[in-house]
Amino acid sequence: MGHSTEKSKGTVCVTGATGFVASWLIKCLLQDGYRVRGAVRDPENYEKAAHLWALSGAKERLQLVKGDLLVEGSYDAAVAGCEGVFHTAAALVRIKSDPKAEMLDPTILGTLNVLHSCAKSTTLKRVVLTSSTAAVRFRDDLEQPGAVTYLDEYSWSSIFFCTKYQIWYSLAKILSEQEAWKFAFLHSIDLVVVLPSFVIGPCLPYPLSKTAQDICDLLNGGRNFGIHGRMGYVHVDDVARAHILVYETPSAQGRYICSAQEATPQELVQYLADRYPHLQISTKFNDELPKMPYYKLNTTKLQRLGLNCKPLDVMFDDCISFLEEKGLLKRKPEKTPTSSSTPDEHSKDSVLQNV
Repeated sequence: MGHSTEKSKGTVCVTGATGFVASWLIKCLLQDGYRVRGAVRDPENYEKAAHLWALSGAKERLQLVKGDLLVEGSYDAAVAGCEGVFHTAAALVRIKSDPKAEMLDPTILGTLNVLHSCAKSTTLKRVVLTSSTAAVRFRDDLEQPGAVTYLDEYSWSSIFFCTKYQIWYSLAKILSEQEAWKFAFLHSIDLVVVLPSFVIGPCLPYPLSKTAQDICDLLNGGRNFGIHGRMGYVHVDDVARAHILVYETPSAQGRYICSAQEATPQELVQYLADRYPHLQISTKFNDELPKMPYYKLNTTKLQRLGLNCKPLDVMFDDCISFLEEKGLLKRKPEKTPTSSSTPDEHSKDSVLQNV
């Protein structure tokens, strides 16, 4: 049974293999019987990749090879002989002084360098690029109080808006995806793009990714999460499964938004505080939150392929169980019971029922 699975699944490459999404994607690919070639900057760094080698099937079907986003040709060996490439590698850093050098160049040039290697391959069937709903939701036409805007795969964030307000991550995702589409068209590469919203769930790499750290800080009483604004949220397992689904579905084409539910920061923290009363979650923020533009992400296109994302309670239950297991969450001090009353269980999910 094992050898027939390997024959049917083949070999795929995953860039940025030690990242949050990439690690979970590799876990799912190995579970499904693929041979996986993970591209990382330093394949000899066993400590950074230890979580990958611990995955079921890794010893038999995982190979780590060198790949550097800023070095043209460095992905040639990683891509050679592969039928599919999942380009998940991205620069997710806190800008210190130069947004172009620290985030824009690594993301845009890195994507083109990977695609240059793909264009040389004689075995490649499809490339799946990980973009983000950050390339969809930052738009000046959302700033209309009381209006509901539905965003789908035809929607793009505004380059002018992101530049004006220095939303560098979003700008990097917009520009890198647009360059990828141009390159794919010119070189006849079958490209499909997945646009996840804010990813929640167990984080295989350690130390935590920036996304996971932001959630950990929020659950420990941090008050800076308001800067994210209204966002969609999605389980990391659904993101990985979406990548594999669009890779395996011959008719898949274009962009696919991958998200379960949207919420403002205030809606989210109130929901979390009600659902997990034992945690030190603050319902206040350091800065007064502006009025949030109201939008919804249309995920019909991905649902038609058969993927229905896990709801908010499942993704946060899984995330919190993982963080508690790692000893990374602070619990509220135990209180002496003064009443026999119990919290209304039905109220826990009420905040987001109609969001």
